[in-house]
Formats: sequence, C-alpha cells, structure tokens
Amino acid sequence: MQETKHIQIKDYDYELPDGRIAKYPLPERDASKLLVYDRGNIRTERFTALPGLLPEGTLMVFNNTKVVQARLHFRKETGAQIEVFCLEPVAPNDYALMFSQEHRCGWLCLVGNLKKWKTGELRRTVTVGGQTVTLRAVRGADAGTSHRIDFEWDGDGVTWADILEAVGELPIPPYLNRPTEERDKQTYQTVYSKVKGSVAAPTAGLHFTDRVLEELDTRGVEREEVTLHVGAGTFKPVKSDEIEGHEMHTEYISVCRRTIERLLAHGCGCVAVGTTSVRTLESLYYIGVTLHGRPDAPEEALHVSQWMPYEYAEQTRPAGSVDDGRPEALTTEEALGEILAYLERNGLEALHTSTQIIIAPGYEFHVVRAMVTNFHQPQSTLLLLVSAFVHGDWRSIYRYALDSGYRFLSYGDSSLLIP
Repeated sequence: MQETKHIQIKDYDYELPDGRIAKYPLPERDASKLLVYDRGNIRTERFTALPGLLPEGTLMVFNNTKVVQARLHFRKETGAQIEVFCLEPVAPNDYALMFSQEHRCGWLCLVGNLKKWKTGELRRTVTVGGQTVTLRAVRGADAGTSHRIDFEWDGDGVTWADILEAVGELPIPPYLNRPTEERDKQTYQTVYSKVKGSVAAPTAGLHFTDRVLEELDTRGVEREEVTLHVGAGTFKPVKSDEIEGHEMHTEYISVCRRTIERLLAHGCGCVAVGTTSVRTLESLYYIGVTLHGRPDAPEEALHVSQWMPYEYAEQTRPAGSVDDGRPEALTTEEALGEILAYLERNGLEALHTSTQIIIAPGYEFHVVRAMVTNFHQPQSTLLLLVSAFVHGDWRSIYRYALDSGYRFLSYGDSSLLIP
C-alpha cells in the first residue's frame, strides 16, 4: 500500500493541446475512432467494429445513470448572479425519493459567487407544466467546499424532477470551455441512461447507439447494467505531489441481484463500459469482503473506503498461494456469493451503497477483464486507473492516440483495453 500511496502524480502527465480536446461530439456517436489495445499490441478501428471484437458469450456491463440538469441560476435583487450546483441529496438522501419530492428538499451544493450571498433567501419564478411556481433557496451549513441548500417551491403536484427539467442547466465538463447548449441535453446522455442522479456523464457510453447495442445482442454478447451516480469530484484535480494526499470523492452505487448472478455465471469476469462501471464492479469484491467478516453489517458499513483494497492486500495472501502466516484472501466467487447471501437474507433485489475506491498502480483487479474507456486528463485519477489496468503501459497508448489524431476527453474517441 505504501508504494501505491507514494505514487508521484507528475509521473502521469502528458501534453494535451487544447485543439485535441473534443468540444463537441461527432454527428454520429458510433463513428468515433476505437483504439484497440490487445495485450500490448495497438491498432485503430471504428467504434462500430466493437461487437465483432468481443467473443460470443462475453458479458458487458454498462452504467445506466442519467445526468440531471443540476445547475440552477438565481439573480438577487441587487443584480448579482448566483449559481447553485446540486451535488448530493441530503433531505431526503435517497435519489429516487429526491426526484419525486414535492414542495421541499435539501442538497449539498457548490455555490458560484458565494461572497454575494451572505444571508437571506434566493427566489426565482418559473413556469412548470403551465403553473407559475416560485422557487426559493436558503443557504445552510458549510460542508467543506460545499454548502447545504434547502429548496422550497409551491405548485400542485410539482416534483423536484419537474423543477430541474424546467429551469436546470446540464453541467457539461468545465474543460470544454463553453456554455451548455440545447443539443448537449441529448448528446451528453447515453442512449441507455435510465436512473437520474449524475452530474457528469459516464462518457465511454456516449459512443453506443441502438444499432451497436443490437449488433452486440446479435453476436451473443450479454448485457447487464449497474448504477453509479457520477459526482463532480470526477473532475477534481490531484493537487498533492503524492496520491496519498488526494481524497477520493464518494459516489453512490446500485447493483441488482440479477447482475451479481450473471457475473457468477460468467466466471466472475466481464467487459466494463467506462471507469465508473469499473469502480462499481471492483467495489463489489470489497463489499463481499466486509460481509464475510460481518454478515449482519448495516448498509452504511458496506461503503468501500479509499484505501481498503490495499489494506486488505497487505493483511491477506492470494487465494491458493503458499501459507505465509496471513489468512487467505477471498476468491471473487466467494465475495460475490457473500453479496447474494446478504440480499437473500434481507429480501432485497438490489444492493445500495457507496464507494470511495481509488484504483491506481498496485491494485489487483478481481472482476473486470477488459474495458471500454475514453482518453482522460493528464494527472487524473482516471489515468491512474488506466495505468493500473494495462500494467503501466498507458504512455504507449496515449502516444499512439496523440500521433494518430484521436480526439480526447468526454466528447472524444474511445479505446478497448485488453491487458
């Protein structure tokens, strides 16, 4: 663990000219380039070729989260503009309940132009479903860099989802350096997005179209979905010299019983679409570890902390290895079995918890065998994840992509990584 904690983030830097950052998506999602990294060999395909690159019977796992229009703009009587960026629900703290809430709710938010909002409430009159509704925002306690904001609104049958749909703005990534446009409401969502809650898209999924999904089905590639609500922390830069000083953001995950069963049926291995799916799937192993030691653990105890994988690796030896005095680590099959048993004991159809996992060189993968992902920012935790997955060979991948005219970041091209 100490070796991983002392990774120098400067060693994961590369020059990314602004002109290589895709500010807009291609007219056709699946017309993007696909870099194929297959055990050290690199070549270029079109994304439409992806289904033919996967063996029949492969299990692919997608993140079905949906980006919400989480930015709200208010104008004070003084004329000052205040932006409220909803990050995480707190009253209620359940995403499904939050979006069906009427009259009031509370969020942790980032506030733009905070110095102009010392006291008092913000007001905005909006039209929702033909009704004129007054939306009010009251500033509460500080929570680090974010703030508790309580919202209230009138209007019969008007939900929080209705409010955001009417007046919220989609939060596209800051590195695009442009305002949100109407077309982003469609292009910055995956075609299979379902569960509202993210403030950033799982961008590897933006390349998929209905025809690519149908081709996967035709070729016998099985599909499952998980939910990880992507937080604004995904854009948080690593400011410490060593990654030990970087605090990972917490993200909320949900995995259905059926998905666990399908993973077990496929030898506990799959192809993950996007780093958010990777973080969710790999977190499952450590949730199983927790349940192995505490079968009756409450839901909040199933949270996967940032350094748990590395601590567990130090305390155990790999399954089937020579006895060195440490207990043997759980197999992935055993860990997933613990989750299934937990769901059955509690009469649950889905696992709901959170993860703060950081995946960096030194991490041992348990579930993900291949990955579809975009090209990430220099000195980011996402680049650390990619490096861990390809055994440190990330520079050859990124050098090839830069030399070959690939488009980078959220609206850019993608890759299929097979380590």
